[in-house]
Amino acid sequence: MIAFHQKTADRGNIIDGAGYAAALRERLAVHVANLKAAHGLTPCLVVVIVGEDPASQVYVKSKGEMTLAIGMESRTIRLPDTTSEEELLRLIDELNRDNDVNGILVQLPLPKHMSSLKVIDAINPDKDVDGFHVSNAGKLAVGLDGIVPCTPLGSLMLLKDAAKAHGDTLAGKNAVIVGRSNIVGKPMAQLLLAEDCTVTIAHSKTRDLAEVCRAADILVAAVGRPRFIAGDWVKDGAYVIDVGINRIEVATPDGPKGKLVGDVDFDGAKVHALAITPVPKGVGPMTIACLLNNTIKAFCLQNHFPIPDGV
Repeated sequence: MIAFHQKTADRGNIIDGAGYAAALRERLAVHVANLKAAHGLTPCLVVVIVGEDPASQVYVKSKGEMTLAIGMESRTIRLPDTTSEEELLRLIDELNRDNDVNGILVQLPLPKHMSSLKVIDAINPDKDVDGFHVSNAGKLAVGLDGIVPCTPLGSLMLLKDAAKAHGDTLAGKNAVIVGRSNIVGKPMAQLLLAEDCTVTIAHSKTRDLAEVCRAADILVAAVGRPRFIAGDWVKDGAYVIDVGINRIEVATPDGPKGKLVGDVDFDGAKVHALAITPVPKGVGPMTIACLLNNTIKAFCLQNHFPIPDGV
């Protein structure tokens, strides 16, 4: 793993998610090259995007570029927003049956006339590199080896690396996750339970949320509300993982400009946190890196190859 203190020594307690993700991609590129040399096969990731959502378009382009950069095969299937749910399900069925396809990702959000749950459920769990299928969620819940959602997996990697840099472990710590989504909150809780943390999932109905957060040795924010977690909600010496990516307008001498901020008031929280992820360049880069990681894992499982160390 990256040595946290070496990568971030000039940035104090800020976790360098972008640096960690770059190093992870370098390791994955070596694994891909070794798999090609040993078996003559290349892992293949197919991303399906429906509609013209600008943020999704940028994200899908980045996924494709990084997939190719580590030596894997990348395919992007772009469908108009007039595509019917039945047409999308037929495409997924074709990809499920294509032995050359190892990972299938359907970019969310989908148009309103489609059911995300139905579409995710249609993906072969062995090719579900997002880790959202109920089968993979169930495996995670009961401690079996499956495919783990990318953002929680990347967050855990950053947490473990930051703790290691401080001569620490996650075991026994009080972890609070603010947000209960199937994409981040719930799988994050399962991962931290597996690391022997005591886990609380907080949400919009939690009473005395500020006090719940102040008790956290590990605080994970995943609510999608800009700067929702105030700086004084953070316990001195806590590890803070900010999953939120929110665009706000800030005043500048040249007029209002867009700015990305997290779910945590970063400036207020960093004076308390032992280690904290910034937004951007924190958790975000890890999501795509872990998608590539999951594709390699799926490729090995489907072909009954040994999974490389660290994947």
